[in-house]
Amino acid sequence: MDLAILERAREVIDLRSFSNLWYWIVLAVLWSTFSHWCLGVPFDLVVRARRGHEQSARDLQILAEVNANRVLSLAEASGILITAITAFLLTGLLVLGWVYGSEFCQATFLLAFPMVLIGVWSVRTARVLTANGFADVAGALRFHRLGVQLLGIVFIFITAFWGMYVNVTVDPLIRMP
Repeated sequence: MDLAILERAREVIDLRSFSNLWYWIVLAVLWSTFSHWCLGVPFDLVVRARRGHEQSARDLQILAEVNANRVLSLAEASGILITAITAFLLTGLLVLGWVYGSEFCQATFLLAFPMVLIGVWSVRTARVLTANGFADVAGALRFHRLGVQLLGIVFIFITAFWGMYVNVTVDPLIRMP
């Protein structure tokens, strides 16, 4: 009886990620969200501030200062711990994904690794803003967004390429143990 329930649950929860529509929806939502929110500031606020809207410029300045200081204090307080835990988790996903052939771990790694790079990019942007005294916030956030979008292009291509490769080479009729 218990074995039948586990088998039914395994059929419902398909871990073949690259052939699952939900994985690609998550990928699209993830990248659109990270390219819209630059260092915790919505990009439409950056656009309005660059067009000369005074209230948006004040809001942009305040949000950028608050979020940059928050990111830098987090990086200074627990950056080493976050780096160690992230490296451990990503290494585990990498080994389980490509050494042991777990498609779910490959898919998770291809979602998580670029987000780590965006985190590093965010710390860099926060340091630049703080070093410049928050002089050109809109320009720095535009540059940040451009970097995130370029990372998105590269990693969406890598993920799509790898996903197509896996879907073409893996036989869906073979049941995994």
